[in-house]
Amino acid sequence: MTTLGRMMTRRNLLAVAVAVTLAGCAQNAPQDTFSPAGPNARNIDSVARPVFWTALVVAVLVVLAVVYASWKFRDRGQDIPEQTHGNPKLEIALTILPAIILAAISVPTVATIFKLDKKSDTACVINVTGQQWWWEYDYPTGKCGDVEITEPIVTSGELVIPAGTPVLLRITSRDVIHSYWVPRLNGKRDAVPGRLHTLRMQADEPGIYMGQCTEFCGLSHARMREAAISLTMTDFQAWVDNQTADYVAPEAGSLAATGESTFIAQCSKCHQVNGLANADGTPVLADPDQYVVSGVAPNLTNLMTRTAFAGWTFDLLTEECRDELWRAPSAEFGSLYLQGVYMHSPDGVATPCFDEARLREWLRDPTAMKPMFADPTNLASTGGKYRGMPNLNLNEAQIDELIAYLLDRK
Repeated sequence: MTTLGRMMTRRNLLAVAVAVTLAGCAQNAPQDTFSPAGPNARNIDSVARPVFWTALVVAVLVVLAVVYASWKFRDRGQDIPEQTHGNPKLEIALTILPAIILAAISVPTVATIFKLDKKSDTACVINVTGQQWWWEYDYPTGKCGDVEITEPIVTSGELVIPAGTPVLLRITSRDVIHSYWVPRLNGKRDAVPGRLHTLRMQADEPGIYMGQCTEFCGLSHARMREAAISLTMTDFQAWVDNQTADYVAPEAGSLAATGESTFIAQCSKCHQVNGLANADGTPVLADPDQYVVSGVAPNLTNLMTRTAFAGWTFDLLTEECRDELWRAPSAEFGSLYLQGVYMHSPDGVATPCFDEARLREWLRDPTAMKPMFADPTNLASTGGKYRGMPNLNLNEAQIDELIAYLLDRK
């Protein structure tokens, strides 16, 4: 490589490094730990900032000392200096000073840990289960703030909570170790099979707060995301009412009605839709433990009221509508969110806000969009069960029917 080529390569690498650094420091990033949006995150921030600046000052002083010593005592061809046993005063000072700094950091850190462990004031309990590669949320019956949940709610991807209300998350895992983290609301908490870890969650204002799994958990770890949706108590009541509303079958003879039959035949083995019944009136109950390794699949009741699917990896909203929702003022956020993919549709039909192409692509071949099984042709090691969603080899007519049916679920 020529000298000019080497210089250009170095400049390119420097440019990339600068760009990555600036991107990590960008303001208003979805997972910006320095933009706390709840009391738990502010407690962490109040400790992290002083520690960060203290560490930065120490790093600068150390670098300056190393540079100065390297320059002043550089090899000029002189004789090797006489060896000494050091400077006792300097050695003692450099031992005491770090001890003082560590003590100054440890006291507020320990105090903050106790603050974060406070859960006596929580007004709602939600069970959170991590699995490859999505999060399940289970709302048991009882009070959640001022809202009474009269029957259990099971959903995925989006944790919906009332704003200004401390919520207790009970976190576990069905398969491997995951880690739950919504940076703007609280720190991380591991999801460990067979164990239950608790986490206090609270958001100041209505809005959407993005998070992700932070423990490597297999092929699609990078595609295991989550969101915390904060709503006013009135909007949260509306969300609960919608999630627990009675099932209404599609209009007879419609494409959605055909899609209901297709869903029962193709999807209901693993995915539950609450209230769905066979032609003879018997309930259709999913039995995913017969087909998938984790023994569970996302509940698809009211799927189109969510903003993303498949482990909150792919948007159900178009980019324009997604940006509108994310940038909505707190006072307007709830009304937009509750409309789901029908944000601009007073008549309740498919609209430009629904990213149909993305969902259609997923139904054609989910494994092509989200790797789930290293070798899907060899099921011997899992007893014939799949890890994640397999390719059902649906034809375009079946996809049309399923999309029509899912859109009918409001």
